[in-house]
Amino acid sequence: MKKVFIAIGTNIGNRQENIDTAINQLNNNNVNIIKKSRIYSTAPMYETEQDRFLNMVVFAETNIKPNELLKLLKDLEEKIGRTPSFRNGPRLIDLDILYYDNLIINEEDLQIPHIKISERQFVLQPLMDINPDWLDIRTNKTIKKMQQEAPLDKTLSPIN
Repeated sequence: MKKVFIAIGTNIGNRQENIDTAINQLNNNNVNIIKKSRIYSTAPMYETEQDRFLNMVVFAETNIKPNELLKLLKDLEEKIGRTPSFRNGPRLIDLDILYYDNLIINEEDLQIPHIKISERQFVLQPLMDINPDWLDIRTNKTIKKMQQEAPLDKTLSPIN
């Protein structure tokens, strides 16, 4: 079984229900969730004229290969109800692979570790909940170190 970290985000509709549905769908599709972070509310980061997001990270085990996992996540987003929008726009659900074991993948549609982890407190803080000592193989820094160095996000607050 491979260890994976998956980010979950939502800012449309019943956000808690969207997260719960995503977690259930992952568990029902051979992504065995071992640990969940707290859920955090945050202001949108890049396109600021939209509603606040709920974000979290799950740690899971799976035998699904990285590209197949990406396809599964995109299929689940569509199944849950995500429709195309503009880049960094509002979304019903967003599922991103952050880490897949200690692999580094640099393909056009798949970058592992996710290339924007180090600038996103809404990802780093949930990762801190799960495993602050996880080593980011791309930067050779722990999650804790990356979180300390990342830009401060005063809008980030736990909701549970």
